[in-house]
Amino acid sequence: MNMRKIIFAVIFAAIIPFTATAQPKPAQPEADYKFTVVKENPITPVKNQYRSGTCWCFSTLGFLESEAIRIKNIKDTTLYPDFSEMFVVSHSYKERAVKYVRTDGHINFAAGSEADDVLHIAEDYGLVPQSAMPGLQPLPIHGELDATTKAYVEAIAKNPNRTLSTNWKKGFDAIVDNYLGETPETFEYNGKTYTPASYRDEMGIVPSDYVTLTSFTHHPFYTSFIIEIADNWRWDSAYNIPLDEFMDVIYSAIDKGYTLAWGSDVSEKGFTRNGIGVLLDDVKATSGSDQERWVGKAGEKGEKKEAVVELPKEASVTQESRQLGFDNKTTTDDHGMQIFGVATDQNGTKYFMVKNSWGTTGKYNGIWYCSDSFVRAKSMDVVVHKDALSKDLKKKLGIK
Repeated sequence: MNMRKIIFAVIFAAIIPFTATAQPKPAQPEADYKFTVVKENPITPVKNQYRSGTCWCFSTLGFLESEAIRIKNIKDTTLYPDFSEMFVVSHSYKERAVKYVRTDGHINFAAGSEADDVLHIAEDYGLVPQSAMPGLQPLPIHGELDATTKAYVEAIAKNPNRTLSTNWKKGFDAIVDNYLGETPETFEYNGKTYTPASYRDEMGIVPSDYVTLTSFTHHPFYTSFIIEIADNWRWDSAYNIPLDEFMDVIYSAIDKGYTLAWGSDVSEKGFTRNGIGVLLDDVKATSGSDQERWVGKAGEKGEKKEAVVELPKEASVTQESRQLGFDNKTTTDDHGMQIFGVATDQNGTKYFMVKNSWGTTGKYNGIWYCSDSFVRAKSMDVVVHKDALSKDLKKKLGIK
Protein backbone atom coordinates (compact mmCIF):
# COMPACT_ATOMS: atom_id res chain seq x y z
CA MET A 1 0.00 0.00 0.00
CA ASN A 2 1.53 3.34 -1.02
CA MET A 3 1.64 6.38 1.27
CA ARG A 4 -1.36 8.08 -0.39
CA LYS A 5 -3.55 5.01 0.20
CA ILE A 6 -2.36 4.73 3.80
CA ILE A 7 -3.26 8.36 4.50
CA PHE A 8 -6.68 7.93 2.86
CA ALA A 9 -7.35 4.80 4.89
CA VAL A 10 -6.46 6.57 8.15
CA ILE A 11 -8.67 9.56 7.33
CA PHE A 12 -11.57 7.33 6.25
CA ALA A 13 -11.29 5.27 9.44
CA ALA A 14 -11.40 8.46 11.49
CA ILE A 15 -14.39 9.88 9.61
CA ILE A 16 -16.62 6.80 9.88
CA PRO A 17 -17.06 6.80 13.68
CA PHE A 18 -17.31 10.61 13.73
CA THR A 19 -20.13 10.75 11.21
CA ALA A 20 -21.92 7.97 13.03
CA THR A 21 -21.91 9.90 16.28
CA ALA A 22 -22.46 13.34 14.73
CA GLN A 23 -25.86 12.60 13.21
CA PRO A 24 -28.58 14.99 14.41
CA LYS A 25 -30.35 13.66 17.45
CA PRO A 26 -34.11 13.30 17.29
CA ALA A 27 -35.86 16.33 18.70
CA GLN A 28 -36.71 15.85 22.34
CA PRO A 29 -40.41 15.84 23.08
CA GLU A 30 -41.50 19.02 24.78
CA ALA A 31 -43.50 19.46 27.91
CA ASP A 32 -47.21 19.12 27.16
CA TYR A 33 -48.76 22.18 28.73
CA LYS A 34 -52.52 22.42 28.88
CA PHE A 35 -53.75 25.84 29.89
CA THR A 36 -57.10 27.00 31.23
CA VAL A 37 -57.79 30.72 31.04
CA VAL A 38 -58.80 32.28 34.35
CA LYS A 39 -59.02 35.90 33.22
CA GLU A 40 -58.20 37.47 29.87
CA ASN A 41 -58.44 41.18 29.04
CA PRO A 42 -58.70 42.62 25.51
CA ILE A 43 -55.57 43.11 23.45
CA THR A 44 -54.92 44.26 19.91
CA PRO A 45 -53.37 41.93 17.29
CA VAL A 46 -49.80 40.73 17.80
CA LYS A 47 -47.25 42.72 15.80
CA ASN A 48 -43.67 42.00 14.75
CA GLN A 49 -40.78 44.26 15.73
CA TYR A 50 -38.65 42.03 13.48
CA ARG A 51 -35.02 43.17 13.26
CA SER A 52 -35.30 46.18 15.52
CA GLY A 53 -34.64 46.70 19.20
CA THR A 54 -37.97 48.42 19.75
CA CYS A 55 -39.78 45.95 22.01
CA TRP A 56 -40.19 48.77 24.54
CA CYS A 57 -42.29 50.68 22.00
CA PHE A 58 -44.32 47.79 20.60
CA SER A 59 -45.18 46.46 24.06
CA THR A 60 -46.07 49.80 25.61
CA LEU A 61 -48.17 50.92 22.68
CA GLY A 62 -49.95 47.55 22.81
CA PHE A 63 -50.58 48.27 26.48
CA LEU A 64 -51.91 51.78 25.68
CA GLU A 65 -54.11 50.33 22.94
CA SER A 66 -55.66 48.02 25.55
CA GLU A 67 -56.05 51.03 27.81
CA ALA A 68 -57.93 52.91 25.09
CA ILE A 69 -60.18 49.86 24.62
CA ARG A 70 -60.85 49.76 28.37
CA ILE A 71 -61.33 53.50 28.84
CA LYS A 72 -63.59 53.97 25.82
CA ASN A 73 -65.33 50.61 26.34
CA ILE A 74 -64.74 49.55 22.74
CA LYS A 75 -66.53 46.27 22.02
CA ASP A 76 -66.16 46.09 18.24
CA THR A 77 -62.70 44.66 17.48
CA THR A 78 -62.69 46.38 14.10
CA LEU A 79 -62.61 49.69 15.99
CA TYR A 80 -59.60 48.77 18.14
CA PRO A 81 -56.84 51.41 17.93
CA ASP A 82 -53.56 50.73 16.16
CA PHE A 83 -50.92 53.22 17.29
CA SER A 84 -47.84 53.99 15.20
CA GLU A 85 -44.61 52.62 16.66
CA MET A 86 -42.38 54.59 14.31
CA PHE A 87 -43.89 57.90 15.46
CA VAL A 88 -42.73 57.13 19.00
CA VAL A 89 -39.39 55.64 17.93
CA SER A 90 -38.60 58.72 15.84
CA HIS A 91 -39.20 61.14 18.70
CA SER A 92 -37.34 58.90 21.13
CA TYR A 93 -34.21 58.69 18.97
CA LYS A 94 -34.21 62.46 18.48
CA GLU A 95 -34.57 63.23 22.19
CA ARG A 96 -32.01 60.58 23.09
CA ALA A 97 -29.48 62.18 20.75
CA VAL A 98 -29.82 65.53 22.52
CA LYS A 99 -29.26 63.97 25.92
CA TYR A 100 -26.32 61.93 24.64
CA VAL A 101 -24.60 65.07 23.36
CA ARG A 102 -25.44 67.09 26.47
CA THR A 103 -23.89 64.41 28.68
CA ASP A 104 -20.79 64.10 26.46
CA GLY A 105 -21.77 60.57 25.52
CA HIS A 106 -22.27 59.36 29.09
CA ILE A 107 -25.65 57.73 28.57
CA ASN A 108 -26.57 54.64 26.61
CA PHE A 109 -27.33 55.34 22.96
CA ALA A 110 -28.79 52.15 21.51
CA ALA A 111 -32.08 50.83 20.18
CA GLY A 112 -33.35 49.82 23.61
CA SER A 113 -35.43 51.94 25.95
CA GLU A 114 -38.16 51.62 28.58
CA ALA A 115 -41.95 51.86 28.80
CA ASP A 116 -41.70 55.26 30.48
CA ASP A 117 -40.06 56.59 27.32
CA VAL A 118 -43.30 55.94 25.43
CA LEU A 119 -45.30 57.76 28.09
CA HIS A 120 -43.00 60.78 27.80
CA ILE A 121 -43.48 60.87 24.03
CA ALA A 122 -47.25 60.50 24.39
CA GLU A 123 -47.28 63.35 26.91
CA ASP A 124 -45.01 65.72 25.00
CA TYR A 125 -46.03 64.96 21.39
CA GLY A 126 -49.14 62.78 21.39
CA LEU A 127 -49.95 59.59 19.51
CA VAL A 128 -50.90 58.84 15.92
CA PRO A 129 -52.58 55.86 14.26
CA GLN A 130 -50.51 53.47 12.16
CA SER A 131 -52.12 54.84 9.00
CA ALA A 132 -50.74 58.32 9.74
CA MET A 133 -47.15 57.11 10.06
CA PRO A 134 -46.68 53.49 8.96
CA GLY A 135 -42.90 53.74 8.59
CA LEU A 136 -40.97 53.13 5.40
CA GLN A 137 -40.55 49.34 5.70
CA PRO A 138 -43.12 46.52 5.83
CA LEU A 139 -41.21 45.16 8.84
CA PRO A 140 -38.64 47.23 10.73
CA ILE A 141 -34.98 46.50 9.99
CA HIS A 142 -32.99 49.01 12.02
CA GLY A 143 -29.40 47.79 11.93
CA GLU A 144 -28.29 50.48 9.50
CA LEU A 145 -30.32 53.19 11.24
CA ASP A 146 -28.84 52.28 14.62
CA ALA A 147 -25.28 52.14 13.33
CA THR A 148 -25.61 55.44 11.48
CA THR A 149 -27.22 57.38 14.32
CA LYS A 150 -24.75 56.00 16.87
CA ALA A 151 -21.75 56.99 14.76
CA TYR A 152 -23.25 60.45 14.21
CA VAL A 153 -23.85 61.28 17.88
CA GLU A 154 -20.49 59.85 18.91
CA ALA A 155 -18.80 62.21 16.48
CA ILE A 156 -20.83 65.22 17.64
CA ALA A 157 -20.27 64.44 21.33
CA LYS A 158 -16.52 64.78 20.76
CA ASN A 159 -17.19 68.43 19.82
CA PRO A 160 -14.58 68.53 17.04
CA ASN A 161 -15.00 72.32 16.47
CA ARG A 162 -14.64 72.99 20.23
CA THR A 163 -17.83 75.01 19.95
CA LEU A 164 -20.92 72.98 19.20
CA SER A 165 -22.97 74.28 16.29
CA THR A 166 -26.75 74.28 16.12
CA ASN A 167 -26.71 72.41 12.81
CA TRP A 168 -25.96 68.92 14.10
CA LYS A 169 -29.52 68.40 15.35
CA LYS A 170 -30.99 69.14 11.92
CA GLY A 171 -28.63 66.62 10.40
CA PHE A 172 -29.53 63.96 12.95
CA ASP A 173 -33.26 64.52 12.55
CA ALA A 174 -32.89 64.18 8.79
CA ILE A 175 -31.22 60.78 9.20
CA VAL A 176 -34.07 59.50 11.36
CA ASP A 177 -36.72 60.94 9.03
CA ASN A 178 -35.08 59.29 6.02
CA TYR A 179 -35.24 55.89 7.70
CA LEU A 180 -38.58 56.11 9.52
CA GLY A 181 -40.53 58.82 7.70
CA GLU A 182 -41.45 62.30 8.88
CA THR A 183 -43.69 62.69 11.91
CA PRO A 184 -47.03 64.28 10.95
CA GLU A 185 -48.23 67.51 12.50
CA THR A 186 -51.82 66.84 11.43
CA PHE A 187 -53.56 63.90 9.80
CA GLU A 188 -56.96 62.65 8.73
CA TYR A 189 -58.49 59.70 10.56
CA ASN A 190 -62.04 58.40 10.19
CA GLY A 191 -63.11 61.60 8.48
CA LYS A 192 -61.69 63.95 11.12
CA THR A 193 -58.54 66.06 11.27
CA TYR A 194 -56.32 65.48 14.30
CA THR A 195 -53.04 66.59 15.73
CA PRO A 196 -51.06 63.89 17.58
CA ALA A 197 -52.09 65.51 20.87
CA SER A 198 -55.80 65.70 20.01
CA TYR A 199 -55.77 62.08 18.82
CA ARG A 200 -54.15 60.98 22.10
CA ASP A 201 -56.87 62.83 23.99
CA GLU A 202 -59.58 61.33 21.78
CA MET A 203 -58.26 57.87 22.72
CA GLY A 204 -58.58 58.72 26.43
CA ILE A 205 -54.88 58.36 27.19
CA VAL A 206 -53.57 60.55 30.01
CA PRO A 207 -49.86 59.64 30.37
CA SER A 208 -49.56 61.04 33.89
CA ASP A 209 -52.13 58.48 35.08
CA TYR A 210 -49.61 55.63 34.75
CA VAL A 211 -47.15 54.45 37.38
CA THR A 212 -44.06 52.26 37.22
CA LEU A 213 -43.53 49.66 39.95
CA THR A 214 -40.58 47.47 40.84
CA SER A 215 -39.29 45.43 43.78
CA PHE A 216 -35.67 45.48 44.94
CA THR A 217 -34.04 45.70 48.35
CA HIS A 218 -31.11 47.98 47.53
CA HIS A 219 -33.50 50.93 47.92
CA PRO A 220 -36.13 51.47 50.64
CA PHE A 221 -39.64 50.19 50.04
CA TYR A 222 -42.47 52.66 49.45
CA THR A 223 -40.09 55.16 47.90
CA SER A 224 -39.16 55.78 44.27
CA PHE A 225 -35.73 55.36 42.71
CA ILE A 226 -34.06 55.36 39.31
CA ILE A 227 -33.63 51.75 38.19
CA GLU A 228 -29.95 51.32 37.37
CA ILE A 229 -30.16 49.84 33.88
CA ALA A 230 -28.65 51.13 30.66
CA ASP A 231 -31.93 51.38 28.75
CA ASN A 232 -33.30 53.78 31.36
CA TRP A 233 -31.55 56.65 29.60
CA ARG A 234 -34.20 59.12 30.71
CA TRP A 235 -33.40 58.26 34.35
CA ASP A 236 -37.06 57.65 35.15
CA SER A 237 -38.04 56.54 38.63
CA ALA A 238 -40.10 53.55 39.73
CA TYR A 239 -42.01 52.98 42.95
CA ASN A 240 -40.35 50.27 45.01
CA ILE A 241 -42.62 47.83 46.85
CA PRO A 242 -42.17 44.39 48.46
CA LEU A 243 -42.30 41.43 46.10
CA ASP A 244 -45.57 40.00 47.38
CA GLU A 245 -47.28 43.35 46.97
CA PHE A 246 -45.73 43.70 43.51
CA MET A 247 -47.28 40.39 42.49
CA ASP A 248 -50.59 41.29 44.15
CA VAL A 249 -50.76 44.42 42.01
CA ILE A 250 -50.38 42.37 38.82
CA TYR A 251 -53.03 39.81 39.79
CA SER A 252 -55.42 42.45 41.07
CA ALA A 253 -55.00 44.67 38.02
CA ILE A 254 -55.80 41.81 35.65
CA ASP A 255 -58.81 40.82 37.74
CA LYS A 256 -60.09 44.41 37.53
CA GLY A 257 -59.76 44.50 33.74
CA TYR A 258 -56.38 46.22 33.37
CA THR A 259 -53.31 45.08 31.48
CA LEU A 260 -49.69 45.95 32.26
CA ALA A 261 -46.56 46.86 30.33
CA TRP A 262 -43.87 44.48 31.54
CA GLY A 263 -40.07 44.70 31.42
CA SER A 264 -38.40 41.32 31.89
CA ASP A 265 -35.35 39.13 31.44
CA VAL A 266 -35.90 36.64 28.61
CA SER A 267 -32.32 35.35 28.30
CA GLU A 268 -33.39 32.27 30.21
CA LYS A 269 -33.46 28.60 29.25
CA GLY A 270 -37.03 28.50 30.46
CA PHE A 271 -38.15 31.27 28.10
CA THR A 272 -38.69 29.29 24.93
CA ARG A 273 -39.52 29.79 21.28
CA ASN A 274 -42.79 27.93 21.78
CA GLY A 275 -44.48 30.40 24.07
CA ILE A 276 -43.44 29.23 27.54
CA GLY A 277 -41.65 31.12 30.31
CA VAL A 278 -40.69 29.05 33.35
CA LEU A 279 -37.93 29.45 35.92
CA LEU A 280 -35.22 26.96 34.93
CA ASP A 281 -31.43 27.10 34.90
CA ASP A 282 -29.83 30.14 33.28
CA VAL A 283 -28.39 30.06 29.77
CA LYS A 284 -27.00 32.68 27.42
CA ALA A 285 -28.95 33.58 24.31
CA THR A 286 -27.98 33.76 20.63
CA SER A 287 -28.07 36.70 18.25
CA GLY A 288 -29.97 37.58 15.09
CA SER A 289 -33.47 39.01 14.85
CA ASP A 290 -34.83 40.12 18.19
CA GLN A 291 -36.53 36.74 18.66
CA GLU A 292 -33.46 34.79 17.57
CA ARG A 293 -31.33 36.95 19.83
CA TRP A 294 -33.09 35.61 22.90
CA VAL A 295 -34.49 32.15 22.04
CA GLY A 296 -32.30 30.99 19.13
CA LYS A 297 -33.12 30.19 15.51
CA ALA A 298 -35.85 27.69 14.74
CA GLY A 299 -34.36 24.22 14.52
CA GLU A 300 -30.80 25.26 15.27
CA LYS A 301 -28.55 23.34 17.62
CA GLY A 302 -28.84 24.87 21.05
CA GLU A 303 -32.28 26.38 20.46
CA LYS A 304 -34.00 26.73 23.78
CA LYS A 305 -36.89 24.35 24.27
CA GLU A 306 -38.88 23.10 27.18
CA ALA A 307 -36.27 21.12 29.03
CA VAL A 308 -38.36 18.13 30.09
CA VAL A 309 -41.38 16.15 28.94
CA GLU A 310 -43.11 16.44 32.30
CA LEU A 311 -43.94 19.89 33.55
CA PRO A 312 -40.89 21.19 35.38
CA LYS A 313 -40.73 21.79 39.08
CA GLU A 314 -39.71 25.41 39.41
CA ALA A 315 -37.45 27.06 41.95
CA SER A 316 -39.08 29.06 44.71
CA VAL A 317 -38.47 32.80 44.54
CA THR A 318 -37.83 35.05 47.52
CA GLN A 319 -37.16 38.74 47.81
CA GLU A 320 -33.53 37.82 48.51
CA SER A 321 -33.10 35.51 45.51
CA ARG A 322 -34.68 38.10 43.25
CA GLN A 323 -32.26 40.76 44.51
CA LEU A 324 -29.30 38.42 44.06
CA GLY A 325 -30.25 37.90 40.43
CA PHE A 326 -30.21 41.65 39.84
CA ASP A 327 -26.95 42.15 41.73
CA ASN A 328 -25.02 39.37 40.01
CA LYS A 329 -26.43 40.17 36.55
CA THR A 330 -28.25 36.87 36.07
CA THR A 331 -31.42 38.94 35.86
CA THR A 332 -31.05 41.56 33.15
CA ASP A 333 -33.28 44.06 31.38
CA ASP A 334 -33.84 42.33 28.04
CA HIS A 335 -37.34 42.69 26.68
CA GLY A 336 -40.65 44.51 26.94
CA MET A 337 -44.01 42.73 26.66
CA GLN A 338 -47.64 43.13 27.77
CA ILE A 339 -49.30 41.09 30.52
CA PHE A 340 -53.01 40.77 29.85
CA GLY A 341 -54.36 37.64 31.53
CA VAL A 342 -53.99 34.74 33.95
CA ALA A 343 -54.22 31.01 33.22
CA THR A 344 -53.44 27.75 34.99
CA ASP A 345 -51.79 24.59 33.72
CA GLN A 346 -53.05 21.05 34.36
CA ASN A 347 -51.28 21.04 37.73
CA GLY A 348 -52.96 24.23 38.88
CA THR A 349 -49.81 26.37 38.53
CA LYS A 350 -50.60 29.97 37.68
CA TYR A 351 -49.26 31.62 34.53
CA PHE A 352 -49.53 35.10 33.14
CA MET A 353 -50.72 35.49 29.57
CA VAL A 354 -48.24 37.71 27.76
CA LYS A 355 -48.45 39.43 24.39
CA ASN A 356 -45.07 39.46 22.65
CA SER A 357 -43.91 41.46 19.60
CA TRP A 358 -42.22 38.72 17.58
CA GLY A 359 -45.13 38.14 15.22
CA THR A 360 -47.67 35.33 15.38
CA THR A 361 -44.98 32.77 16.13
CA GLY A 362 -44.72 29.80 18.45
CA LYS A 363 -47.31 27.37 19.69
CA TYR A 364 -49.67 30.11 20.84
CA ASN A 365 -49.41 32.53 17.89
CA GLY A 366 -47.36 35.23 19.57
CA ILE A 367 -48.71 34.72 23.08
CA TRP A 368 -46.45 33.48 25.90
CA TYR A 369 -47.46 31.79 29.14
CA CYS A 370 -45.05 32.89 31.88
CA SER A 371 -45.26 31.24 35.26
CA ASP A 372 -45.76 33.02 38.55
CA SER A 373 -42.20 32.05 39.55
CA PHE A 374 -40.75 33.41 36.32
CA VAL A 375 -42.50 36.75 36.73
CA ARG A 376 -41.50 36.96 40.40
CA ALA A 377 -37.84 36.34 39.62
CA LYS A 378 -37.33 38.01 36.26
CA SER A 379 -39.50 41.13 36.24
CA MET A 380 -37.63 44.38 35.99
CA ASP A 381 -40.74 46.54 36.33
CA VAL A 382 -44.37 46.96 35.33
CA VAL A 383 -46.38 49.98 34.24
CA VAL A 384 -50.08 50.14 35.09
CA HIS A 385 -52.85 52.69 35.46
CA LYS A 386 -52.77 54.17 38.96
CA ASP A 387 -56.44 53.28 39.50
CA ALA A 388 -55.47 49.60 39.44
CA LEU A 389 -53.66 50.11 42.75
CA SER A 390 -55.39 49.62 46.07
CA LYS A 391 -56.20 52.66 48.19
CA ASP A 392 -53.79 51.40 50.83
CA LEU A 393 -50.89 51.12 48.38
CA LYS A 394 -51.64 54.51 46.87
CA LYS A 395 -51.49 56.00 50.36
CA LYS A 396 -48.17 54.31 51.09
CA LEU A 397 -46.71 55.65 47.85
CA GLY A 398 -48.27 59.11 48.09
CA ILE A 399 -50.23 58.64 44.85
CA LYS A 400 -53.49 60.55 44.52
